[in-house]
Amino acid sequence: MDFGEIVQVFSKRGFKARAYDNIEQVKEVLKEEIAPDQSVGIGGSMTVKQSGISDMLRARGSTVYFHWETDKSEIDRVRKLASQADVYLSSSNAVTADGKLVNIDGDGNRVASMFYGPDRVYVICGRNKIVDNEDQAVERIKTKACPPNAERLNRDTPCRKTGRCHDCTSPDRMCSIKVVMERCPKKKEINIMFVNEELGY
Repeated sequence: MDFGEIVQVFSKRGFKARAYDNIEQVKEVLKEEIAPDQSVGIGGSMTVKQSGISDMLRARGSTVYFHWETDKSEIDRVRKLASQADVYLSSSNAVTADGKLVNIDGDGNRVASMFYGPDRVYVICGRNKIVDNEDQAVERIKTKACPPNAERLNRDTPCRKTGRCHDCTSPDRMCSIKVVMERCPKKKEINIMFVNEELGY
């Protein structure tokens, strides 16, 4: 896949966009650009989890705050620490060819930390996350991301049973907050790392 055009689009919107052949190249870059004495927060992300990035960073001495890898009693505390870390890592539920990051969250800790929190953010996106526009992004999230996440978390939601969103009122609903980031906020460094692999949901 040729990422040249989408890298240019996001670069014009103030993001630091780059493309890589595989996730191993991304991991090498993260090892170079994140100092061992810098703390790292991680948002809920199958891309980051499956890649082993958190283990890699811990092994080289970084303090990592990842609420998926902590005791249930510590989740809220770790989320807050992640939002105040030196560096934040996540993925995006969808990215559009016209330069938008589109995400849907349950509690909002991930999306909030992406645009207001740590000064430096890395958003790792596999080629499966790329769509043409915002409407397609929302459709992708509600059919490709939310149902498997509901299954993974054992949530009692209609999307888990049918494979698509029903705008439900279930107490287990995971999608409460939609955020569309159209430009990189001022005084913020957001690195978008496109990867020519299928990663995450």
